[in-house]
Amino acid sequence: MEQPNSIICKFCGNAYTLPENQSEGNLPRTLVCGHIFCTSCLESMNCDNVVQCPECEVDSVLPQDGVFGLQEDSRIIGIVYTTRINKMKRLDKSNNRKKQAQSSDISDNTVDAMQPVNLEKSTKAVDEALATAAEHLAMLEYLDQTLNAGLAEQVKTEQARLEMEISQAADRAMRATQKWRNMQLSKLSGLDVHFTSTHAELCKVKARMDVLGNAVQKAKNVQSMPLLKHCTDLDKILETLQAPIDKESFNMKCITMGCGVSVMFRSKGGNQSVDLFLKMDTGKPNSLSVVPRLQQLSSEVAQQPPGQAHVQSLAGSDGHGRAKSPLRSRNQRMSPSRSPASRCRSLTPTRGSSCYNSKASSQVDATPDVIVKEFIETQNQHGAPPTGPELAKDKRRSRRRGSSHLSGQTKNVAQKVVVTHVVNPTHFYVRYVAKKQESDILSKEINTFCTLDASCFSTADNVQNGSIVLAKGKEGLWCRTRVLSVFQSGRDSSVEICPVDQLGHIRIFFIDYGYTNSLTIERDVSSVNNHLRKINRELVRFAPQAVRCSLKGLVPYDLSKGWSNQAQRAFCKVVGSAVVEMSSFGQDRDSLLVDLSKDPVGPSNDVPISIRDYLVFTEVARFYYPVKPSRRPLKYYSAVVPKINVEHNVVVTHINSPDDFYIQLQSDNMESSLLKARLQECYNDKNAEESLLLYCPVIGQACVARFDENMWYRAEVIGNPGYRKVDVFCIDMGFMTTVLVSDLRKIKDEFFYLPALAIQCCLSDVLPLAGETWSDACVKRFNSLTHGKLFTIAITVKSSKKTPLPVKLLESSPTDSPTNIAEVLIQEQLVCSKTGFKTNMVADDAIWDSPLELNGLGPLELNAHAEVEFQPRLNLPGSLKDAKVRVSHINSPSSFYVQFVNNDSQLKRLNELLKKERELAKLQDVVWKSNMFCAARVNQIWERGLICSDVSSDDIAEVMRCDHGNKVKLHVSNLQPLPASLEGSFALECSLTDIKPAGGQPTWTATACDFMHRNLSGASGLITIQELTDERPVAVTLMCTNKTGEFVNVSDYLAYEGLALRERKSVELSVPPEKPNETEAHPCDTNKQAETPTQAAPPLPAYISKLYHPRPAPRTIRAVEKVQTDLYKTPELPQLGHNHMTISAVREDGLIYARTDTAECHLENLRKKIHQRMKTLPNQKLYTWKTVKGCAVIGPDMLWYRGQLLEVLGGHVKVQYVDYGLMENIPVVHVYPRLLCEDIPQLCVACQLHATNPIGGIWHQDAIELLTEMLLDRRVDVNVLMLPTDPRQPLTVEIFLDGLSLSTILCNHKHALFDQNTPPAPPLPPVPILDIWDIDTEGLLGPREVMLGPFTEPDLPKEGEHLNVRVKHLQTPNEVFLFWEDMAHETVDGETLQECITRINADVLGLLPLTSFPLGGPCLAEYSDGIYYRAKMLEIISAEPVQILIQHVDFGSNDTLPSNMLRQMPAELLRFPFQALKVHLAGFKAPSIQTEDQVLPYCPEWSIKATQAMIDLLHGDLIAEFKYDDASAEPSVLLYNQEGHAVFLPLLASGLAQLD
Repeated sequence: MEQPNSIICKFCGNAYTLPENQSEGNLPRTLVCGHIFCTSCLESMNCDNVVQCPECEVDSVLPQDGVFGLQEDSRIIGIVYTTRINKMKRLDKSNNRKKQAQSSDISDNTVDAMQPVNLEKSTKAVDEALATAAEHLAMLEYLDQTLNAGLAEQVKTEQARLEMEISQAADRAMRATQKWRNMQLSKLSGLDVHFTSTHAELCKVKARMDVLGNAVQKAKNVQSMPLLKHCTDLDKILETLQAPIDKESFNMKCITMGCGVSVMFRSKGGNQSVDLFLKMDTGKPNSLSVVPRLQQLSSEVAQQPPGQAHVQSLAGSDGHGRAKSPLRSRNQRMSPSRSPASRCRSLTPTRGSSCYNSKASSQVDATPDVIVKEFIETQNQHGAPPTGPELAKDKRRSRRRGSSHLSGQTKNVAQKVVVTHVVNPTHFYVRYVAKKQESDILSKEINTFCTLDASCFSTADNVQNGSIVLAKGKEGLWCRTRVLSVFQSGRDSSVEICPVDQLGHIRIFFIDYGYTNSLTIERDVSSVNNHLRKINRELVRFAPQAVRCSLKGLVPYDLSKGWSNQAQRAFCKVVGSAVVEMSSFGQDRDSLLVDLSKDPVGPSNDVPISIRDYLVFTEVARFYYPVKPSRRPLKYYSAVVPKINVEHNVVVTHINSPDDFYIQLQSDNMESSLLKARLQECYNDKNAEESLLLYCPVIGQACVARFDENMWYRAEVIGNPGYRKVDVFCIDMGFMTTVLVSDLRKIKDEFFYLPALAIQCCLSDVLPLAGETWSDACVKRFNSLTHGKLFTIAITVKSSKKTPLPVKLLESSPTDSPTNIAEVLIQEQLVCSKTGFKTNMVADDAIWDSPLELNGLGPLELNAHAEVEFQPRLNLPGSLKDAKVRVSHINSPSSFYVQFVNNDSQLKRLNELLKKERELAKLQDVVWKSNMFCAARVNQIWERGLICSDVSSDDIAEVMRCDHGNKVKLHVSNLQPLPASLEGSFALECSLTDIKPAGGQPTWTATACDFMHRNLSGASGLITIQELTDERPVAVTLMCTNKTGEFVNVSDYLAYEGLALRERKSVELSVPPEKPNETEAHPCDTNKQAETPTQAAPPLPAYISKLYHPRPAPRTIRAVEKVQTDLYKTPELPQLGHNHMTISAVREDGLIYARTDTAECHLENLRKKIHQRMKTLPNQKLYTWKTVKGCAVIGPDMLWYRGQLLEVLGGHVKVQYVDYGLMENIPVVHVYPRLLCEDIPQLCVACQLHATNPIGGIWHQDAIELLTEMLLDRRVDVNVLMLPTDPRQPLTVEIFLDGLSLSTILCNHKHALFDQNTPPAPPLPPVPILDIWDIDTEGLLGPREVMLGPFTEPDLPKEGEHLNVRVKHLQTPNEVFLFWEDMAHETVDGETLQECITRINADVLGLLPLTSFPLGGPCLAEYSDGIYYRAKMLEIISAEPVQILIQHVDFGSNDTLPSNMLRQMPAELLRFPFQALKVHLAGFKAPSIQTEDQVLPYCPEWSIKATQAMIDLLHGDLIAEFKYDDASAEPSVLLYNQEGHAVFLPLLASGLAQLD
């Protein structure tokens, strides 16, 4: 038989046993926390006489007897003993029954022997009885089920009714009690009138004080004027002054008497009813001592009948309706000094209880003010009282409530607190919310006491370290403080005790709030009383309200630096002034080990915000040991898998590869359709944003994340990379990304009911073409075919939830059968088939790029007058090295096309043949398919082309130019069939060797592709083919000329620019040949070798494998390189007097670093020089840093700065940015021992304030923060008073902020003091007066700048004329700058504008700087590419530094440039009209109602979204139709695309514009 749970140890599962014979047994024993364990478990947990509870982790100190000294649980012992007795009784009864059975068997045998029975008759009777019993049993079971169902329905109905009635009755009782409370509290304002005896004694004392004061005044008058002694009764005055004060004549016992008003509370409770009795009673004034009243209460309770409870309290009830124990209050008052843990739970003394008494009234009758009764009548209302087992259960239940109440007092529970002050996460102070009422009482008594003269200090008083005084807090109220240190006037060190009139400075600690403050006091008692007051002895006995706490198990993120200011700010930000829940785990010295947590917002977000977890997640703290999460986050419902053998309409939402992509079912359910719109509406609401912030996400938590374009999606946290970022998975789209924590929000309940919408799938029946990985071309092609498109899927195989769902993607067609995407990829030879189904593969002879034939290749020697023999296919030059080519098209460094120069004649001949063929041929209608050759008309010239894909429904075909390599889109009217004799290509696809993409990516970056396209398109060069194969692209080495005419390897140049990385060549095993006399094949046999299939190489001989087995590379120790650098040049010091300087840094020791205006100008040039010199990271080596002074430093923005190495700290170094003054500890990998621009001196100088000393001799953190806030990056007036002998030492200065001295500001904020011993600053030398102005200025002035006229406008087309134009610049969606071909070809004196600008930029040094800045005046402006272009000045933005707004007249764009980037424009450039015409686009205008939030700042009518959409529509060649409504206005233009449609139609369709 299993033991009951109550008599089994919860920790080990063994049963409790009683002592028996010599065995001590295994008794249950109770810990301090209230949990019960067996003796064996407690002995195993004993460690140094301390047992830690395994449930709540509270430590229990064992008594002297150890575990056996702990209290035994009598309840469990009683149960064990009762079980044992019952077991023994059952054994006795079973033995008696066995004996009786044996005796009955003997008698039955005798009877059977004497009287035989008919067995057949008895057997039949038993069978009939069993059948009848079965019928009865079935009927009883039916009745039992019916009754049980009816009983459950009865209980449910009546329980709901009684719960509603109980709640209504309790609400009425609470409203009546609250009304009585408010009424009685309003009567407490005039309570002092009840203390008549105290008022009488006060009058007597005041009268005696008046008599004595008059006598003192008369005596002083006689003392000052001796003649008055004859006019006054001097003897009477002396008698009055010398009269003794008899204390017995004053009744001092009156202050120990109460007002006679008390609150009476009585409750009579039973099982069915509750009676409450509340009354304000006015009686005879009694003593404030609680002992007589306690005796009275005990006598009253003793006289009460059983079953009733009458409780009276002197001070009312607490917040929970329980009467406060006077005895407990007395005990607290007798022991004010206790541990912090117990002090925080102490109550206030009952001295302040008089403020709770109500105002006395003479008309108070004996009836109570409020009587609340409640009766619950049941059917057992008049039943008999419980007896027997029911009575035992009631008694056991009452004992259990009592034991649980006692254990609840010691068990640690979470409490609500408010954080009052934070030093760091392991040192902060809290106040209990439950003690707020007591704190208010204490504050009221303190501020009432401070209004009395007895609280003021006098000259005879002293202030001592450790004493308790009163001081004004942050809110202007008097608070209790403890003196930490006292500084006497004229002394720098603290003293133990100081007279009040000599007090200079004091540091105090607010014991009820937890923060420290410093006060500077003048040597005057009245000044001391303005800041400090004495404290009453009764107020000292109150326990401190602020409890010092520490977050358990947290340590600083960087143990070497300790707690940072960022950790303190993060703690204060998440806690704020809100009420938080505090859980205590024990005590460490004078601090409680706790954890704080914020309550969750809703039921779906049931994970509370743990402050410890938040600080660790924000990476400002670390756990000393791991903390297990207490709750698991809620999960989304899994996606609904489609049914098998049923077609479904889906949209492909995200693609990783053909075997890993996500789809979304297109069902008729409106909930999934409205989910996206509802998410945007809910989470874009600014009012609800703060309540939904997610501070500390955990892995697996459901949330809502903000992605690109400010769109919100449901997501799940899957990773934590750090730096306040998390990895999330979008469950409705299928993609994964990294977002900031600030872009996460808590998910509401309404978004939980829908399951995930993204279903992971894989393409069935296909495999990767090259092993186990999918090629980039395959993934790109699959993405272009499927992403974002509607498909029909078919599922034929089941799969588990953890693997992708295999599907077939079918794209429906209105005219043809559905297209299987897998078949398309197989036809394009991007994948291979699992099942091998038939595909319509293109024949080999349809491939236009045939293998290269090298037979008989040699130099092409042609007679210029002879006819060229045409060869339609590519002929390579005789040499595969340094062949002359022209780059025709570039996709990337691994895919570009070249044309061989010796094929130029062939290309020219081809154009002539195509032209003749088109003149003689007739137009034909051809159904164009993929991989068909054609004759394509590109830019009115016929060329050879290859169809890339089937023609779309709008008759647009994508064609590859066979002789150039690029692809164009043409209308089918520009395509004609190409004769088979002309099929071929003159362009060779190549790839650069020995390099790979930078950054570890498999594909080339857009920067590398743009760099090659910008510099190599159309360029001539030399290529060397590494190995001739049939594969395309061909691996080559490309050499091109640079600006100086030297040939440069393009691969090397890309690696030098950081756009590519060098390929590491694998070291191959060199095996000696068996036949050393055998020579290599001749290069001419390359073609034959290429045609023969390659055979597998024979295996290596055994002796070779033994000789050349791989060996590990020897370990090498990197040598330390000795390097030595000098300091940078000393800074140029400013002149004495006032200078304008910009503050760059404020150091912790109060030094201020500043730069002059000249240094600010040099700083910008210095940045450019450093950026030009340090474009790549140098190779890191081991250096001897002790001999390094000046260095180069990589800053946090990954830019290079000049620095000075100050100290070596292991793997870190301490450096100072010499041009900024900042100091920082950084790893050595960010420092390079090299001087940057060593000819330029340091640009910032150190400054120290004149005659200004910090409080205490050091600058405190709050002073440094104030200086940083006021000075950093600000241009101020600096008065240089003294220059140092060493230019690296600080200057002595005065800094003025808007005319106010910085030293005065610091002294007013009590952060510094003026040094009276410092001599005054030396006077500045007087400014010399020039009496004679005989200055010769002849020859000093340069040539005067010639004022040029305005620019020439271009000739406008005729109205209604159509031109092919391009957009050079867009100002707004309906205001653009146009350019057409006639502008570029216009010449002046046989020279175009581009040629003239190129010639002028060749001699940039000859251009004169601009000295005159008229608005609208012409000039030359430097662009980012370093070339000067024509521009006109629009506006002067700023005068210091000079910034001018210009417009590039040939492009239409605006730019803000300094004056040093402008030059005088030669007059010859004015003859050219500007090549960018500003026009107004007709047909549309900005919408009348703007719905977008982001708009153009200079034109708020248009949104940024509309501008971006218009930019996408204006690419390429356009057709413009000009209109002139007004001669003075800008011309209006209607723009059309190549299809003849207006370009603004998509804007109208999307609502970003409206029709004009």
